[in-house]
Amino acid sequence: MQTIISVDPQRAKPNDKWFRIIGIPVAVLPFVYFYTREYGFAWPLVGLTFGWGLITTGALWELLRWWVFQARANYFQIDNTGRRVLLTFAGYAVLTALLQPLETWGLSQIDPTGLVHTPTLRVYVTHIVMAILFAFIVGGVYEVIYYLKLYRLALTDAEAHKKAKMQTELDALRQQVNPHFLFNSLNSLTALISEDPKKAETFSEELSSVYRYLLRCNDSPLVPLAAELDFLNSYYHLLKTRHGDSLILTTHVLPGNEDRQLPPLTLQLLIENAVKHNVVLPEQPLTIYLYTNQDNQLIVKNNIQRKSTRGLSNGIGLSNIITKYQMLGRPTPIIEDDGSEFRVTLPLV
Repeated sequence: MQTIISVDPQRAKPNDKWFRIIGIPVAVLPFVYFYTREYGFAWPLVGLTFGWGLITTGALWELLRWWVFQARANYFQIDNTGRRVLLTFAGYAVLTALLQPLETWGLSQIDPTGLVHTPTLRVYVTHIVMAILFAFIVGGVYEVIYYLKLYRLALTDAEAHKKAKMQTELDALRQQVNPHFLFNSLNSLTALISEDPKKAETFSEELSSVYRYLLRCNDSPLVPLAAELDFLNSYYHLLKTRHGDSLILTTHVLPGNEDRQLPPLTLQLLIENAVKHNVVLPEQPLTIYLYTNQDNQLIVKNNIQRKSTRGLSNGIGLSNIITKYQMLGRPTPIIEDDGSEFRVTLPLV
């Protein structure tokens, strides 16, 4: 399928004021030279042909310029460059071939010097060929300038669309976390209500505190590690309400790393992922170790004691974290599993 890259042609309209001011007199000079070679050099002839050339060439230039914009209005996409060029230069040839003879004949009629003779067929043909060649040269300059500007605008727009698409996907991803987190938390709360109403009450209070952070930070692409660790402490206490000493979390962050940033809820997703896929029992405690290194990386690792039956997974977890980093244009997290230990290395911004 052909990809059509389009840009508003008004945005690509050239500022050709100086090109016209300089180009029109330059376009007249070959004709002045032709007349002086044809009828002999005389200053009155030079003045006459140059003045008449400025009037007629200026009018023809404006007409051809109008035709350029008509062609662009119909074929302004980069993908339609071939059709636009063909239509533009065909119009140049037709308009110039029709109007140039009028310019040549008109000069012979208004000549007060008597130096210009009645044009012969050779003079008419020579003027037409010269005018078409020069029109093609000028048209080529217009087309090259237009194409380059159109191409730059297309690249700019494509980049803007790419960023907008990534932002939309990132926003959708953030919205996806909220119901996912709430769904799992409510499941835990439902289980606690029947097991221990007192713990369920504590759990609901911690859940309210945690959810406030989730709503507050979910509109930000990045949050400080210090804020994420504060939230993680609350979330860990929430998990401890249910799992007790079966779940152990140890953190060690080097000084200065607290101000570095990472996508919000990243640590919550990693802890949740570890709890979801591993056995968490008093006789088989799940130990999670969180620390930073000298390379400004955050490492989260846990011992592996996989459940015999896998729980229901909706695909949000590690892929969610990786996607967030990719959308932010950051290095991809490193995931390692050696059978006894699961490790995720996160680059801190």
